[in-house]
Amino acid sequence: MTTALACVLVLFALIAPNQITRFTPEAFVRIPLEGLLGVALVLILPGRAKRVAAVIIGVILGLLAIVKIVDIGFSTVLARPFNLVFDWSLFGSANQFLSASVGRAGAIGAGILAAVLAVGVLVLMTLAVLRLTRLVVQHNTSATGAATLLGVAWVTCAALGAQLVPGVPVAGVAAGRLLQVRRSLEDRKEFAKEASVDAFGGVPSDRLLTGLRGKDVLLSFVESYGRDAIEDPRYASEVGAVLDAGSSRLRAAGFASRSAFLTSPTAGGGSWLAHSTLLSGLWINNQQRYNSLVSSDRLTLSKAFEGAGWQTAAVMPGTTTAWPEAKFYGYEHVYDRWTIGYRGPRFNWGTPPDQYTLSVFQRTERAKPKHPPVMAEIPLVTSHAPWAPTPSGLVDWKTVGDGTVFGPMAAAGDKPEDVWRSPSRIRTAYRQSIEYSLNALISYVQTYGDDNLVLIFLGDHQPAPLITGQNADRDVPITIVARDPAVLDRISTWGWQDGLKPGPHAPVWPMNAFRDRFLTAFGSQPQPTR
Repeated sequence: MTTALACVLVLFALIAPNQITRFTPEAFVRIPLEGLLGVALVLILPGRAKRVAAVIIGVILGLLAIVKIVDIGFSTVLARPFNLVFDWSLFGSANQFLSASVGRAGAIGAGILAAVLAVGVLVLMTLAVLRLTRLVVQHNTSATGAATLLGVAWVTCAALGAQLVPGVPVAGVAAGRLLQVRRSLEDRKEFAKEASVDAFGGVPSDRLLTGLRGKDVLLSFVESYGRDAIEDPRYASEVGAVLDAGSSRLRAAGFASRSAFLTSPTAGGGSWLAHSTLLSGLWINNQQRYNSLVSSDRLTLSKAFEGAGWQTAAVMPGTTTAWPEAKFYGYEHVYDRWTIGYRGPRFNWGTPPDQYTLSVFQRTERAKPKHPPVMAEIPLVTSHAPWAPTPSGLVDWKTVGDGTVFGPMAAAGDKPEDVWRSPSRIRTAYRQSIEYSLNALISYVQTYGDDNLVLIFLGDHQPAPLITGQNADRDVPITIVARDPAVLDRISTWGWQDGLKPGPHAPVWPMNAFRDRFLTAFGSQPQPTR
């Protein structure tokens, strides 16, 4: 039994899929090249060297198993495997999320548990390899024959490209992850080349955004608002009804809207990658690119507004620590979780509801008498995981105050631990949070919209595969709303569809294409500079 468990543990590290949905019997019918090389090494090394090699192999396989476990987690949440070069900083983000959700003690406890489990995997894997090494030595003739036979089979399967599961060759090579490291290291140069040219870097500020002069421009990212929210049958009827009703309500108030899709650089999380992609016009799909971007002087969309005379602000209810990137983006005022004056109950992972966030923006920026034109970025985070509790509806905007009015809603709402006991309840909670965020935006325009308001709202990324299923695309809806017909006339050539809900045949752009097309539509032609 112990020997069998040792064999299973080693095979898990070598051939197990890195996505939980791929755990099928066929996926384990593979011949791991590294396993054959390990057996050969043990057979040819002299006495004591065998044990040293076994320990080294055990540690390496233990690390590989840990990476594979992390891969499974990343694939479940972010729809991609863990990147050995870029993703280490995401553990800090995860710790912040846990601290906000379950408290600092809970986050520390989770970190300690993860460390203990990692050490346990390393120890158990090393003991497993030592046990199997003794077995190979005791039966060296049989081991030699089996390794030779499997080696021939591996070469044959590799030459034929044999696969029982699409994309998973029978001739397995676990060291393929090292190629990812090489590509990741080379990405720095590739990004530097892409960022070296700025299509609007040479345009004087007074010639930027001339078609929006005098307008208040609100750019709102709706957390986890992906294409599946309006097309997946599990959500489409209810979310679609909100958008259709919203289109009618805004049309009755004199507003028009145009919608399409953008392809996000991320899924499941990493909202800041999507924000920076849209604002910079560069494809920011990893942390290394993000760090390089925010340390540069790249012209962002918000910085273009600032240079052209707008008062710029960022209302960031999910930001709980210092945010030095505000200077890079060109935001003059930043309202984070601790400076927006919220005194109400915690929703979701400790944030205020979206209606309060929009109310703060209105009071602090747009309600000022004779205020200069304002451009603001406002991420709406009520639709962020864990999607509970969610406000049951909107309150009268005049009663929002400091947020204490939301107390009864939080008390009556679902608790995350109850929602997360059932996948169907999780999906229902997700849908309801998207409906709430969209209703808050629509109601804001109805209540405070005028001829000078231009609203751009979009999703930052698709939600986790738990919500969308595996292999979902990365498209997110985007909509522009305005009462002044001259605003939408400027984008008439884009081919975007009428209303708040883009149809299945609406245009799809990469998210990094938006900045340049927007600046072109509302200002002058590009003047590239290096």
